Amino acid sequence: MPAAVSSLFARMRRTVDGFSVAQRTIALIGIAALVMGGFALATWLTRPSLSPLFTGLSASDASAVVEQLQGSGVAYELADGGSTVLVPEGAVYEQRLAAAASGLPSASSDGYTLLDDMGVTSSEFQQSVTYKRAIEGELARTIAALDGVGTASVQLAIPEESVFVAETIDPTASVFVETTNGTALASAQVEAIVHLTSAAVSGMKPENVAVVDQAGRTLSAVGVGATGGADQQAGDHEARIAAGIQQMLDTVVGAGNSTVTVAAEIDRATSERVEETYAPAEGVLPSSEQSSTEKYTGGAGGTEAGVLGPDNIAVPSGDGDGTYESTETIRNNALNRSVETTTTPAGSVTRQTVSVAVDEAAAGAIGVGQIRDLVSTAAGIDLARGDEVNVEVVAFSDTAAVTAQEALEAARIEADAERMAEIVRVAVIAGAVVLVLVAAVISGISVSRRRARTAELEGGKVASLLIDEPTDSFAALLHTTPTAQLEARTAGLATALLEPEPEPDPEPVQISLDRRRAELGEFARRDPARTAELLRSLMGDRQDA
Repeated sequence: MPAAVSSLFARMRRTVDGFSVAQRTIALIGIAALVMGGFALATWLTRPSLSPLFTGLSASDASAVVEQLQGSGVAYELADGGSTVLVPEGAVYEQRLAAAASGLPSASSDGYTLLDDMGVTSSEFQQSVTYKRAIEGELARTIAALDGVGTASVQLAIPEESVFVAETIDPTASVFVETTNGTALASAQVEAIVHLTSAAVSGMKPENVAVVDQAGRTLSAVGVGATGGADQQAGDHEARIAAGIQQMLDTVVGAGNSTVTVAAEIDRATSERVEETYAPAEGVLPSSEQSSTEKYTGGAGGTEAGVLGPDNIAVPSGDGDGTYESTETIRNNALNRSVETTTTPAGSVTRQTVSVAVDEAAAGAIGVGQIRDLVSTAAGIDLARGDEVNVEVVAFSDTAAVTAQEALEAARIEADAERMAEIVRVAVIAGAVVLVLVAAVISGISVSRRRARTAELEGGKVASLLIDEPTDSFAALLHTTPTAQLEARTAGLATALLEPEPEPDPEPVQISLDRRRAELGEFARRDPARTAELLRSLMGDRQDA
């Protein structure tokens, strides 16, 4: 190992040996945190990027896909409760092709691919049912592609066409959707599903499409549409009228100085009215016209009997001198026939009442009549329909406002206290960290100074021991032994000094000498280089002397 590296390791070892227990604990914690952080970072950097292989899978399809991935040895992860399978980006397309070859996922709607499996011997009924199933599958697949929709199922009720019926039945459809994470679809999405389904079937009206979600909520009802039932329509009407009136009153008397309540009665019954009108084709002509003309002129032989004609009418015989003429005209004029069918769905407003209360302190010079006129115009009041408007000027109670203000003040105080507690907590943690760092620095400085002082003291002790009280053998060693041999025998000298022969009753001078020898041996063992330098300096001083 190079000398520079060895010296670096030696310095690090000496520095660590000088640490206290607390410093060693902090150092070990820091090293462990650094190693764990590096391991986590390396794991995150080496983790492959995953992409969805399939989403919205059923339990059976997800199990089949996972088995296929396990057989292929491809890493995978499950998300969204097991309905989404994630694989590395590089294996997405390959695994999709492999899944398609295995017929996965199998729970998806087939669509128009059903027509590919029809044989030439299929009956007309089979063809009709298969075509309807194909449309249902295509619609379900398209609806499932919308945001928020996990799976969808479409059922179509298409009546058979026949030329032997005068009135046809409109087709209807029912759509079941399962949303992701149990969320509710927005009204715009429900309307999109309704129009998408109605436009795919000839003759289907949007109001004939029913949409239901997995929670049993009716999002669109047949005959009503996506606007909901009568109760929902009444609530929407009341909320819209009340919001308009409240906005107007807030501008007139100020916010919080008025309250509006609207109650509307909605007709829950649907009605259909058919009117047939007949009118002449041109001008004012009668629908039927008939005219008849008959003439007869007799001769001199008027008394002669006539001969019965074809219509049992007596006509003169050919012998008399007479004339007969008959004219008959019948005209039937064509009439225009128009049929008008009026269908009134449920939800029309039959009656509504509006109640308005205004604070007496805010009303001021505004009269009740003015407020009533404004409210009647804004709400579209129809007196002939039985609508009513009631406006009262009363003194408002401020108990709720005071309570709300107190609650807001308490919430503000609590928020300030939490924020201050958080600041104190952060300050305490930061102070503790700073104190630990300062303590570590101070401890390191103290250890360094203590070691330097100890080295100086030990150096002085060694020098004094060598100068003041040298033994005969050690003096002989100083005069006769070369410097290289002296440095090589330092460790042996320390061992010899550390293990003096015990004496039965040592004297105080001998005890002091033995202690100094032990200190010299310990210093030589701990820092042989410095011991060698001291020995060189002492030898140089003695030679100079």
